[in-house]
Amino acid sequence: MEVSEAKTLIRNLEKAKDSKTVVQLLKVLKEKVRATEHFLRQTKVGVAVNKLRSNPDPEVSSLVKKIIKHWKEEVSKEKRGKHQSREVKQEKIKQEKKVKQENDKETATPGGYITTKTRTPANDGVKISFYENPTRNGSISGLYTALAMGSAAQPDTVIKVAKAVEERAFDVNDGKVADKYRNKMRSLIMNLRNKKNPELRLKVLSGELRPENFVVMTNQELAPASLKELIADMHQKNLFDAQGAVQKRAVTDRFVCARCKKREVSYYQMQTRSADEPLTTFCTCESCGYRWKFC
Repeated sequence: MEVSEAKTLIRNLEKAKDSKTVVQLLKVLKEKVRATEHFLRQTKVGVAVNKLRSNPDPEVSSLVKKIIKHWKEEVSKEKRGKHQSREVKQEKIKQEKKVKQENDKETATPGGYITTKTRTPANDGVKISFYENPTRNGSISGLYTALAMGSAAQPDTVIKVAKAVEERAFDVNDGKVADKYRNKMRSLIMNLRNKKNPELRLKVLSGELRPENFVVMTNQELAPASLKELIADMHQKNLFDAQGAVQKRAVTDRFVCARCKKREVSYYQMQTRSADEPLTTFCTCESCGYRWKFC
C-alpha cells in the first residue's frame, strides 16, 4: 500500500459514522498494510487505528486490537532482521579484515625483520665498535638508527650501508674527526631521520643512491621533493616580485592571458641565463594578476 492510499483510508476512517464502514476500512488496512517502522511513522496509521480501541462496538474494538498486535509483531520482526543483518555485516567485515591481514603476511617481503622495539643497534643486537674512535662508532650508530626507521631490512644489511656511508664521509672530510666531519655526519643523519623524506632512506638503503654520492650532497639536494617544490615556487615568486619592482614594465596587447583571455598584459625582460641565451620575458596580466614567463 502506498503512503497516499493509507492517508486517504485514515481520513475516511475518521469520517466514518457507522460501525459497518469502520470495520470495512479496518479490514482493508489489515489486509494491505505492510507494517514497517518507517511506514507507520510516515502515515501515522497506527495512531489513527489505535484511537478506535475503545469503540463501543465489540467487533470494531476486537479488530483494532488484532491489527495493532499484528503490526507490533511485524515491526519487532523487522528490527530483529536489521539487527541480525548488522551482525552479519560486521562479521563479514571482520572476516575480510582477517583475510587481508593473512594475505599481507603471505605477501610481505621475504626475510623481513620484525620487531616491536624502536630499531637501534642495541635493540637489534648489532655491534658498532668498528674503530677505536668513539665519534666514528657513534656516527655509525646514528646512521643505523636513521636508516632503519620504518624499514624491515635485516640488521646485517642496515649496518653494512651505515658503515659504508661513514667511511665515505670520513674520507671526503680529510680523513679526520674534526668539526667538518661532525657537521657532515649531523647533516646526513638529520636528513635521513626526516619523517617527510622516506624516499631518501629507501634510496640509500637499497643502494640506488651510493654512499660516495650521498655524502657529498648539499642540504638542498637532500631535502624532500615537497620542500624542493616549495623552495622553487618561493624563488620564482621572489624573482617576479623583486624584478617587477625595479624593471620598467611595458603594457601590450601582443600577449593573451591564459587565465582570463584578456590582452592587457605588462611585461619586462631580463637575462636569467648565460649571455648567449635569449632574454627571459616576465608577463603579468593587468586584469587578473596572473603571471607567467617564457624565453
